[in-house]
Amino acid sequence: MQSQSQLKTIYKDAADTIVGNCDTTLFLGGKEKSTLKEISELLGKETIDSFNQSENRGSQVSHGLNYQKLGKELMTQDEIAVMDGGKCILQLRGVRPFFSDKFDITKHPRYKYLADADKKNTFDIERYMKRRPAIVKPDEPFDLYELKATDLQPNNSTERKEM
Repeated sequence: MQSQSQLKTIYKDAADTIVGNCDTTLFLGGKEKSTLKEISELLGKETIDSFNQSENRGSQVSHGLNYQKLGKELMTQDEIAVMDGGKCILQLRGVRPFFSDKFDITKHPRYKYLADADKKNTFDIERYMKRRPAIVKPDEPFDLYELKATDLQPNNSTERKEM
């Protein structure tokens, strides 16, 4: 699937179950809101230290120092939305997600066999269907059964025709 909303449109309530059973999530980029939110949550948060210094001047000068530990999302939804097109985010079950370069398929040793490299490698379904042997030879006798929707109901019989 290309987005969380696409998955939910097709599978409704089962979409979360499907995602829950996936050991690998590969995000290649996108702008769909629910997917960005899901990826941002999947990445988690990091702890950051925040130091603030203040100085007040009036009749007397006073200084203050404030230290806080804060949680910050590793990547916000807007950072994920504008992610470099050559990057991806991969999460494997049991491993923290990682930010990586996308693989350049043109560098693969078998790239030459893809249709991207040479159009003659494109699979032609029509040519394949013409070449494959027929399931039933033209002169071979066979039984043909015609079924109606009512025949599929329990306790109905089918009508047999000889050809």
